[in-house]
Formats: sequence, structure tokens, C-alpha cells
Amino acid sequence: MTTTILRIDASARGDASVTRALNNNVLDRLAAGSEIEVNHRDLSTALPQITPTWVEANFADPDARTKAQTDALELSDQLIAEVQGADVLVIGMPIYNFGVPATLKTWIDQISRAGVTFRYTDTGPVGLLEGKRAIVSVASGGTKVGSEMDFATGYLRHILGFLGITDVQFIAADNLARDSEGSLAAARTDVSALPLAA
Repeated sequence: MTTTILRIDASARGDASVTRALNNNVLDRLAAGSEIEVNHRDLSTALPQITPTWVEANFADPDARTKAQTDALELSDQLIAEVQGADVLVIGMPIYNFGVPATLKTWIDQISRAGVTFRYTDTGPVGLLEGKRAIVSVASGGTKVGSEMDFATGYLRHILGFLGITDVQFIAADNLARDSEGSLAAARTDVSALPLAA
């Protein structure tokens, strides 16, 4: 059985990116457990921000949308389809200024749509992307994952859970400025311990 993976890279550092290297390690680990098919979304060139037309289109009746509104949601629809079609999300997330990169936040804005990836009910919102797993490669010069200075991992776990993805694992190289070699070694050890089953 083939496992479909959506790989997301958010680092602006290109080939020098630690999170990209860790994502490679994660994919190698997953490939050891099953045949995998990888779709890649590189956010380093940035996605367009949502606009007033996008917002109007998002809340319009799908059957009544104008061509401009339909066009405004075209990329969002594509990004959502990529997530819907994946069994596992492998996300590379460097911590920039204690939070998520702007490019990753824009991706989140593009895929978070009421009635499509979550819905409102009488008892509160319900995520519509259930049954998926997310593995997040994190890199930071000195922001310790889970510390009071880390506004990235808690946010990402929350928004993924809001959309229905509650199986979220973090692989952290979060001490790169002080101990690059040790931090990377610890992260790779964590990769080798990842469960192979989704």
C-alpha cells in the first residue's frame, strides 16, 4: 500500500536549510516502512496573501461565485486538494523571531476555510481533515521547543488540530547556535525512532 506524503518546506535558506535536511531524513525513515509517493510544496518563493476578493469569495455561495471570485480561490483550492490527498504531512518549519515563517502562515491562511477544511456546529468548530498524520521538522538557533519563547510549535499544533489533524509529532533541532552538531544528532535520533505506521 502506498502512503501519500505532502512535503512542505518553509525555510528561506535553500540547500543550507536544516529543516529541509531533516525533512529528507523523515522521508527516508517513512520510505523504510512502506512505498511512498511524495508531493512537494516549496513555500520559499512565497504564496500570495489573502485579499478582499478572496475573503468575499470564501464566504460566497459556491454556486453563485463570479469568475473573479472563483479565480481568487483557485490556488487555495489547489493547496487544500494537496492536503486532502495526503496521508502524512511532512512540514519543515524553522522558527523565525519566535514564531512560524510568514510563508507558512500564509499557507495556513489559504487552507483554513469554513465549510471546506473545518465547519461550525452547535457545539463548536469541527476539523474536516481527520485521519492524517503530521511530522514537523523544527530548527532554531536557540528558541527551545516547548519553552515560553516558542510561539511556533504550539500554534502549529493548535491550527492543525483545529483542521482535524491531531496526530502531530515534532522533530527539533533547537539549539543550533550553541551546539549545532549535538542538536542535529539529537534530531536525527528522534527521526530514527519515528513510528513507521501512519
